[in-house]
Amino acid sequence: MENEHDNQPKTWLKITITTDPVLIDPLSDFLMGVTDAGVEIGVDDQTVLQTLNVYLAEADLAQSEKDRIIGQISAYLAEIAAIFQVDRPVMTTSDFAEEDWGSTWKKHFIPFAIVPDLIIAPTWEQYQAVPGETVIVMDPGMAFGTGHHATTSLSLALLRDVVRSTSGIRVLDVGTGTGILGMAAALFGAAEVLGIDNDPLAVAAADENVRRNGLEKIMQVAATPLASLPGSYSLVVANIIHDTLLEMAPILGQLTEPAGALILSGILQGPQTENIVDCFQQRGFRLERCEQLAEWSALLLIKEQT
Repeated sequence: MENEHDNQPKTWLKITITTDPVLIDPLSDFLMGVTDAGVEIGVDDQTVLQTLNVYLAEADLAQSEKDRIIGQISAYLAEIAAIFQVDRPVMTTSDFAEEDWGSTWKKHFIPFAIVPDLIIAPTWEQYQAVPGETVIVMDPGMAFGTGHHATTSLSLALLRDVVRSTSGIRVLDVGTGTGILGMAAALFGAAEVLGIDNDPLAVAAADENVRRNGLEKIMQVAATPLASLPGSYSLVVANIIHDTLLEMAPILGQLTEPAGALILSGILQGPQTENIVDCFQQRGFRLERCEQLAEWSALLLIKEQT
């Protein structure tokens, strides 16, 4: 007999945090890395405070698990406010239904230039490109990543230069999300792109975006584990977070071919950047470029030939 709950829409825990703007970046880093959350930064705030909408990745959590996560975040809010000497952020929680997802993203997601001459446009907005512009049409679906975060534009600037300077380049986009970096690589002239993600929602969203932009002959999307990938790539891109990049360092090094490029982002300026550079230099990479914006860094590393 069919369970009456089988057809019920999934719900996610949504956490809204109102905070001093100085805490936006450290809070986003913590929430994405520690709680595996999608973070939406409010774009229409008219006050001195700013809003973060946080969506937990796992649906239909038990109340005990919700309480644990809320407690963990609450403790961090107190800690980070004390470090930066600002007022403690205000946190509220609610359940977020699957059918509400589209309307929430549509409110904030309008066409924008992520780097000069590359426009990200949502499917529900009509955008007419001017001569010289390239447009990626996309829908985030139930995955996270519209390209607004500084780490995406930083990574794209480095990716564009590498792809355009190398013919026949093969690109691996690790943690592809909605597929923005991989699709951009294809549009910039990559011969072959593979985007991988361990989130099935992201794989589905990225695959649909690839098809929507007519890039399926160049870019493939899969949930293949890093360790199972054969061969190596001319360019590997990973816009994730500091701790995960350190954990992935051995396999990222293996997947980058000799003299190949590795672009890393999702890391804060200062100690996090220094840690990543030191880690990969010990694995035979040299730092070619470091781009920084809004407290974030993106690194271009070249694997030395042995």
